[in-house]
Amino acid sequence: MIDFENPEFIENPYPSLAELRKHGKPVWHEATNLFLAATYQDANAVLRNRSLGRIFKPKEPNETWDTFNWLHSDSLLDSEPPKHTRLRSLLVKAFNKNKIESLRPDVERLTQDLLTKIDQKLEQTGTFDVIGDFAEPLPVKVIAALLGFPDEDEHLLRPWSQSIVKMYEVNPSEQTQLEAQQASHEFAEYVRGLMEERKRNPGTDLISDLAAVEEDGQKLNAQELIATCVLLLNAGHEASVNGFGNGFVALMQRDDQLAMLRANPYGLAATAVDEFIRFDAPLHLFERTATADVEIGGVLIKEGQKIASLLGSANRDESVFENPTEMDITRDPNPQIGFGAGIHFCIGAPLARMEMTTSLPALIEKYPTMKLVSEPVRRPGFVLRGYESVIVSV
Repeated sequence: MIDFENPEFIENPYPSLAELRKHGKPVWHEATNLFLAATYQDANAVLRNRSLGRIFKPKEPNETWDTFNWLHSDSLLDSEPPKHTRLRSLLVKAFNKNKIESLRPDVERLTQDLLTKIDQKLEQTGTFDVIGDFAEPLPVKVIAALLGFPDEDEHLLRPWSQSIVKMYEVNPSEQTQLEAQQASHEFAEYVRGLMEERKRNPGTDLISDLAAVEEDGQKLNAQELIATCVLLLNAGHEASVNGFGNGFVALMQRDDQLAMLRANPYGLAATAVDEFIRFDAPLHLFERTATADVEIGGVLIKEGQKIASLLGSANRDESVFENPTEMDITRDPNPQIGFGAGIHFCIGAPLARMEMTTSLPALIEKYPTMKLVSEPVRRPGFVLRGYESVIVSV
């Protein structure tokens, strides 16, 4: 059975996931007390079935976990209807298609700013890090601009986010837990200060909009607003960074795909980004809890039992995708579920897509002769799959 902490599995989980799909139904995983839904049909059903909830179980009820707990229990990700419905409707009023599209000039400007800085670095060292110098700072800067964070505080956001999301791995260490506690407290207090200031002096940023938005007499309370902002940064940029990095490395390792994108970077950007997310998913496991007895793939999941949707496995399902182990940046249609499905479909997916379809062709056009100069360094986790660094030369 799969060992989620095995370095060889983390490096390349796909052969083991393919074996898991051969069962044709959810499989019980004793080590994690989870059913694993590996096929596309089962993983998709887990995300969409209303008898399976995203039930957040608080950590030890003491003050060290207090902030971490309400950052999750009051967020869109870890709530279910009717609370989820209320939170999502309020958020969508403020964070909608028009708001996202209004960010496009910022994304284009920030992309060019980063490319200018990369030019300067290339003059000095001859190489740059696609993750640290490009894929990572861009979505952080975009979310910071969206929320109205001061430029001088941007450097705080990524470390806070990474400390919190490491808790989503299968068995976080004691050190990871301590860092998550501290980051949760510091991040929440920082956003609280901004929220209180924007209530006094509203601006055009999302925090101001969220503080003012109202529907049927309902508004976000302070904890819900703070939790929403933290979630937007954590989820909003993790998918972009990891999705971009995973796909970029795969692209660099496939001359035929790289040549196609070089020849038509803007024309193929949309299908390439979807294939990036499908081919090497940034999120591999999304856990749900049965709120009533429910059957998935012919297997009974009893009330209170947990089942995980294995998104990366679903996106390689042979019954849905032709040649699923091959990257094809022209793949269309591409029904990948890397951004989730159902009521928990990632609310930041349109922003992530816009960022990636803007930044990817700009990078390829600017440096068409890029090549890997060393083995990319993977992050040591399965659930959130990505790279720590990807060094290239031009």
